[in-house]
Amino acid sequence: MKNIVLILSCVLAISCGRTTKNQEQKFEKGTFGYDLNYLKDKDSALIVLRGDGGRSQIIVSAAYQAKVFTSTAYGAEGKSLGYVNYKVFESGVIDEHMNGYGGENRFWLGPEGGQYSVFFEKGKEQVYDNWHTPKPIDTEAWSVTFVNQGNVSLKKEMTVTNYLGTQFHLQVDRNISLIELPEIQFGLGITLNPNVKAVAYSTENRILNLNDFEWTKATGTICIWMLDMFNPAPHAVTVVPYREGNETALGKVVTSDYFGEIPADRLKVSADVIYLKTDGKYRSKLGLNAHRTTSIAGNYDPDAGRLTVISYEVDNGAIYLSQEWNPAKDPLTGDAMNAYNDGPLDDGSIMGPFLELESVSPAAFLKPMQSLVHKHNVYHFIGSEDDLSPITEKLFGVKTVEIKNVF
Repeated sequence: MKNIVLILSCVLAISCGRTTKNQEQKFEKGTFGYDLNYLKDKDSALIVLRGDGGRSQIIVSAAYQAKVFTSTAYGAEGKSLGYVNYKVFESGVIDEHMNGYGGENRFWLGPEGGQYSVFFEKGKEQVYDNWHTPKPIDTEAWSVTFVNQGNVSLKKEMTVTNYLGTQFHLQVDRNISLIELPEIQFGLGITLNPNVKAVAYSTENRILNLNDFEWTKATGTICIWMLDMFNPAPHAVTVVPYREGNETALGKVVTSDYFGEIPADRLKVSADVIYLKTDGKYRSKLGLNAHRTTSIAGNYDPDAGRLTVISYEVDNGAIYLSQEWNPAKDPLTGDAMNAYNDGPLDDGSIMGPFLELESVSPAAFLKPMQSLVHKHNVYHFIGSEDDLSPITEKLFGVKTVEIKNVF
C-alpha cells in the first residue's frame, strides 16, 4: 500500500504540480502547450517526462492505454510533434471498431488479420464491419508502476481471443524513458549541429504468457505491434532503407499492395532506399520483412524542418506473423516493419489524416510464464535542411534535398 501511495504521489508531482503553469497559459493550436492543456482535460493524471532543461518533453497517458501522445523539442511553445485526433475526442462516441485518439507511440497486439488475428471473431468474414480492436489496447486504462522525471513504467493484464478461438491471457509491461542528447548521438552514431534541437525516447515492451498452456502454431500466437502516428504534410516523405539482394534469399523488396498497389507518383524504390509520399491524401501502406529491413526508418517534413527517426529490434532468423486480412494466407510469413499514409476511404470519410511508422516483434511462441520483449525508439530532430542533412546522410544514405525532391 505504501508503494502505491508513493507512486501516486510521484505521478501527481510530475503530471499535476509541474503543469499548472501550462494550464494557466494560452497556447496556439499546434504547440505542445496547447495539446498538454487539451489532453489534461481528458486525463487529469497525465504524466509529462522532461529532459534537456525542460526543452524536451513527452506526454504519457495511462488512461489512454499507455500511449505517448506527443512530444516537443522546444518546451511548451514548441511544435507538438505527435498526432492528436481532436475530432475523435470531441465526438464523445465510443466506436465499436477503433477509437483513434492518436498518439505518436502506442502499444498494440498483432496480428490484425489472418488465421491468428485478434481483431476478428472465429468464423467471421475478415471485412471492416467485423473488425474490432481488443478493448485492453483501445479503451481500457493501464496502471502506473513507477514514474520519475525521465521514466515511466506501466502495465496491463489482459485477455484477447484470436480467430481460431484461443484465449490468450497475458501481462504487458511497458517502460518509456527519455533519451538525452549525448545518448541520442552515441546510439545513432551521429553528431548533432548545435542548431538542431531534439527529443527522443525509448520504449521497452514486454508480454508475459499467463496461460497454463504453451502458445504454438496449433493454438496460434500473437506479436507486439508498435505504431507511431504523426501529422502528414504536403511535402512530407517517409524514408525506409532496405537491404539489397536476391529475392530468393531475402524475399521481395517491399509489400506495397495492402490496399491495392501504390501509384508510382507516391512510391519510389531506389537502389537501397524506399520513399513513400505522406501527405495524408491517399491511403497506402508498405511493409518490409525481417531480412530486408535495416531496423531504422524515418519521415522528413521540409516545410516544418522536422526529421523523425524510429529504430527497433529485428531478428532476421525469427518468424514474423502475417497481418493481412486473409485467413487463407500463411500466418507465419509477415513483415517486421510498416509505413502508412492515411487518406479518404471509398465513402469519402477519413480516420485522420495522419501518417504512421510501425514495427512488430517476432511471433511470441511462449511457454507459460515465458516472456518476449520488443524495443522501439523514437527520435525527433528540428532544424534547417542543411543542418538535418548530415543525419539523413548517416542514417539513410541520402541528403535532405534528395528526400525533398523525390516526388
